[in-house]
Amino acid sequence: MLSALTLILTCQLAGELITRFLGLPVPGPVAGMVILFSLLALKGAVPEDVGAVADGLLRNLALLFVPAGVGVMAHLGLIGQDWLPISVAVAGSTLATIAVTGLMMSRLARSRGGDQGETGHD
Repeated sequence: MLSALTLILTCQLAGELITRFLGLPVPGPVAGMVILFSLLALKGAVPEDVGAVADGLLRNLALLFVPAGVGVMAHLGLIGQDWLPISVAVAGSTLATIAVTGLMMSRLARSRGGDQGETGHD
C-alpha cells in the first residue's frame, strides 16, 4: 500500500515539477494524473494495491474539497466582480464534459459490439 501511495504522489510531484519548469498552463496534479495514466496504460492493468489506494482516496474525496471551499469564501469579492466569465466557463466546461463523455461512451459501445444489455426481445 505504501508503494502505491508513493507512486501516486510521485506522479503528482513530477506533474507539478514539469508544469512549473515548463510554464505550462495546466495544474500540476492534472499533469501528474496524465503521467500516472500513461504508466498504467503501458503496464496494461491497474495493480491491485494502486486500485485499493485510489479507492481509499476516492471514498474521502469530499475532504479534499475543503481547501477549495475556503479559497472560494476568502475570495468571494473577486468572484462577485467576475461572475459572468466564471459562470460562462463553468457552464461551457460542463457542457463540453457531457458532450465528450457521451461521444466516448457511444464509440466505446460501438467498439464492443453495441449494447450488451439487450436480450433480443421486441
